[in-house]
Amino acid sequence: MDDERNMADRGPARTAPRDSLFLLTSFATPEGAPLGKARVRNLSATGLMADCERAVPAGARIEFDLRGVGKVSGVVAWSRGEKIGIAFDTPIDPQLARKPVSTSNQQGLPDYLRTYPSLRR
Repeated sequence: MDDERNMADRGPARTAPRDSLFLLTSFATPEGAPLGKARVRNLSATGLMADCERAVPAGARIEFDLRGVGKVSGVVAWSRGEKIGIAFDTPIDPQLARKPVSTSNQQGLPDYLRTYPSLRR
């Protein structure tokens, strides 16, 4: 019986493999009304699971910027308190979110992240 309840708590069946990760983003409605910040916990080509600052109801349309991917839109497929599952309108490449953020030069990087040429002579 507990197994049946645990299965019901998982939400709709997933169709794509997902990766665990930790990304921060801000959700908004398609009209631009803010829905708060969220921590993306897992990501696949067709959706994600996130912890939100506040509850977002199932069925809500949502937009956000995902690092390495860009603007993404979708619908909240399930909502349990401040945890939500989003089904994307169009599939993404989730590996793009895992690529390191780089700059053409190191001017914007803090000292501890900069690489310096060897000082050997």
